[in-house]
Amino acid sequence: MKTILDYETVALVDEDDAIEIIDQTLLPGRIEIIRLHTAKEIWDAIYLLQVRGAPAIGVTAGFGLYLLMKHSQAGTFEEFMKELREKSDYLNSSRPTAVNLSWALKRMEAHVVETAGSSFDRAAVIDEMRAESERIKAEDIDVCRRIGENGLTLIKDGDGLLTHCNAGQLATCKYGTATAPMYLAHEKGWNIKVYCDETRPLLQGARLTAFELHSAGIDTTLLCDNMSASLMKTGAINAIFVGCDRVAANGDAANKIGTSMVATVAKRYNVPFYVCAPTSTIDINTATGNDINIEQRKSEEVTEMWYSERMAPEGVKVYNPAFDVTDNELITGIVTEYGVLRAPYDKAIKELFEKKNA
Repeated sequence: MKTILDYETVALVDEDDAIEIIDQTLLPGRIEIIRLHTAKEIWDAIYLLQVRGAPAIGVTAGFGLYLLMKHSQAGTFEEFMKELREKSDYLNSSRPTAVNLSWALKRMEAHVVETAGSSFDRAAVIDEMRAESERIKAEDIDVCRRIGENGLTLIKDGDGLLTHCNAGQLATCKYGTATAPMYLAHEKGWNIKVYCDETRPLLQGARLTAFELHSAGIDTTLLCDNMSASLMKTGAINAIFVGCDRVAANGDAANKIGTSMVATVAKRYNVPFYVCAPTSTIDINTATGNDINIEQRKSEEVTEMWYSERMAPEGVKVYNPAFDVTDNELITGIVTEYGVLRAPYDKAIKELFEKKNA
């Protein structure tokens, strides 16, 4: 029987000039595959969270920029680059916090500049854009697997694990980031228990993480966000794994709202708190978490989105940031595809990029 894990989160359908995604706003009630053709459709899909999760957004951006330039009629390289940058800027405006969006768009642009050569061959450049966008997706799968392998060294058979929001397969192309160690542990036959925070106000933990982990046959328990402290106090949680949308150069990490509260409570009860981050999510040009632009979302997500009747008085003010920043001193380790980084994070991150660039 087909489960949610049998569908691709993001796929290029080149013959239809489309990106194919799972409409995640309909999960878990309905699995619906939709195709995105236009710049507006791609922008809306990212902003409206039909596709979400930093790595999946990056893959979507790579495919999107390729498709939007595929039929360009630019006669010169300068005209081509002007058009490309306009389309890139438009896509980049859909979500400001997840660094993978801008990372993928910049990578696509840099690849065009690198491969264009002195004589502009538009068809060859577009072929290179397709190849680069496919590489971004393939690398995402490989990176998530390696994050899972490194995260697996931090847990053991029988452990209880907590996660917040969705950093699973639905946020990437396979395995996820925070869930990758869980999937690999399950493949090994380990008896792990995973606890998923509901994740208000958009309920990604309830609708997505609990859905995909349960579909995989993993022992999964759902809890409301304000219940994690009481659960940690019982000793049921041996480690916490979360994803992230951006890691600053000092190790501060932006993730779905409520993550910093989980990390603060984890510190109180001595539960290891791990951030799972592909290096594409580490932004060495952002000094600290204070410099991360936090997206503010519509008040209706809090007051009425999930209710048959409005659940707050008309006219009341609503504070609805999409993310918060977990201070680096609350983070036990940052799990990357190259290993687990430990404090001091500014030094560990600098050394990581020096080795990667070498």
